[in-house]
Amino acid sequence: MNYMSTEQTQTDIIPAVMQAMVLEKAGGRLAASTLAVPKPGPTQVLVKVMACGICRTDLHVIDGELPHPKLPLVPGHEIVGTVVRTGRNITTLKAGDMVGIPWLGYTCGACRYCLRQQENLCENALFTGYTIDGGYAEYTVAYEQYCFQMGSQYACPAGAPLLCAGLIGYRSYTMIGPHVTRLGIYGFGAAAHIIIQVARHQHIEVYAFTRDGDRRAQEFALAQGAVWAGGASDVPPALLDAAIIFAPAGELIPLALRSIDKGGVVVCGGIHMSNIPSFPYRLLWEERIIRSVANLSRKDGHDFLDLAPRIPIRTEIQHFPLLQANEALEAFRKGDVSGAAVLVM
Repeated sequence: MNYMSTEQTQTDIIPAVMQAMVLEKAGGRLAASTLAVPKPGPTQVLVKVMACGICRTDLHVIDGELPHPKLPLVPGHEIVGTVVRTGRNITTLKAGDMVGIPWLGYTCGACRYCLRQQENLCENALFTGYTIDGGYAEYTVAYEQYCFQMGSQYACPAGAPLLCAGLIGYRSYTMIGPHVTRLGIYGFGAAAHIIIQVARHQHIEVYAFTRDGDRRAQEFALAQGAVWAGGASDVPPALLDAAIIFAPAGELIPLALRSIDKGGVVVCGGIHMSNIPSFPYRLLWEERIIRSVANLSRKDGHDFLDLAPRIPIRTEIQHFPLLQANEALEAFRKGDVSGAAVLVM
């Protein structure tokens, strides 16, 4: 009875409409729109968005580099907010809970990948801000089982980048292998400035690679604890044990292979990358490995969000109001944001 009373109180204060930034066609700007506040299904919750981080994947969706998005679409998949209404079959979350909503929005649990514990490859997955509406809005709905409860340290705009830059960065980091002492990171943005904190916590030296000539990004990397920072075409002062590429530039793969030692791994941490140029086999020989990272699993989320406060991870963020999403995206595109850009409602 008390639970129903709480739910009714929350329902009373939910407006009928909300502000949202909407992608109407690929390649276009987002349109400021007034939409009906969505209603949660039986296994969903309605979340009042506090903040939504901006991710490079958002640019790939908006620019049409990722095919077949839901249109019209509310982008955004680094969401922190408060549960304000629950579907009738919700078992764990309740009104007032602070949650994070990531890229992985739903999996079927029945396909061959789900059955072998590879839900990040689910054949019927739905993705927040791509095939289901996301967080560039005042409210959004999400499936309960794909929300993460956020501790007080990250139940704020600074927690938003953890939901993708952090989670995909962490999944990429777990692929580098157990014997790494020198790690290269190509593209020093939101994901890199989080993962360098994990690496330093584990006493791994980080070598940062930015756009050639981008002294601002190199200085940011050094301030975050990198032992060396240079341009993407530079040769580091020591051979690396592994490299993670966060920049969506295929030409970085042979450059990274050139910089890693025998048996090293190059991890491609993005969902989209430009074409990879041909390169001589000698760069790959001696058991060097190239691998990609696809999406994330809920286990990644729980593991990372358990680790983050123990380091503790701190994010550098630049705030933008919701209606300035286009300006925030453009600043992100140009590399004018140190750390992460976050829309704050």
